[in-house]
Amino acid sequence: MVDYSEGSACSRMLESALGGTVRIAIVADIHANLAAFEAVLRHSEASGPVDALWSLGDIVGYGPHPNECIALLRRYEHRGAAGNHDLAACARLGTEEFNEAAAEAARWTAEQLSAAARSYLQEQQLVVCEDDFTLVHGSLRWPEWEYLLSGEQAQAHFELQRTPYGLVGHSHVPFVCREQQGAPPTLRPATADERIELGEGRLILNPGSVGQPRDSDPRASYALYDGDAGTVTYHRVEYDVAATQRAIEAARLPRWLSERLSDGR
Repeated sequence: MVDYSEGSACSRMLESALGGTVRIAIVADIHANLAAFEAVLRHSEASGPVDALWSLGDIVGYGPHPNECIALLRRYEHRGAAGNHDLAACARLGTEEFNEAAAEAARWTAEQLSAAARSYLQEQQLVVCEDDFTLVHGSLRWPEWEYLLSGEQAQAHFELQRTPYGLVGHSHVPFVCREQQGAPPTLRPATADERIELGEGRLILNPGSVGQPRDSDPRASYALYDGDAGTVTYHRVEYDVAATQRAIEAARLPRWLSERLSDGR
């Protein structure tokens, strides 16, 4: 059961902790892809400083630079929820449900982690709330594992969501889901540069994957929250895919993890 009590990981600390932060990059599923993460950060800061990052899990797994991605995230004021690959890398979750390539990458990641990186992952919460937002990797029903892909799953999530807006990752597909009165919610794909107005009505938003997109678009995906404007805008960013592929191959990780980056699948 998710703990929503005062003082839990869901305590609302945004305003006091960040001093009125209004510009936040929302990232998910970085998957140790340093080139993609760096490109996203450059893009997010091109029009002004980013006050914080919100990470929706799976900082590591699949990719070749786990320590570097964790270190880069930690340079920023940030909040983060743990993903299944994060948990597996620090021995908080087994890999019995992983496919063969994912399990092999999880074992490799566990061997590569520095003591500081491992400690960081071990301390990550499954659910974090900031102001009007709930951050979770999969869903509130099954934080580390459920792929939120259907209206039925979204409805179950909404029933547990105590904030106006939910942020999820895990599926690697950017989407928008709005709660509807008297009808089941529907998920629709989010497009590059689409701006979502935050207002009445509850939402679940998925920013897509930074490091391993799976919507047939190989560009890194993320979203930017503007607190002053009350908007979340989706973005796609080109990055040096070949550099990540070379690093995957040099690490002797499964070749499929390199090949899939070319077409975003």
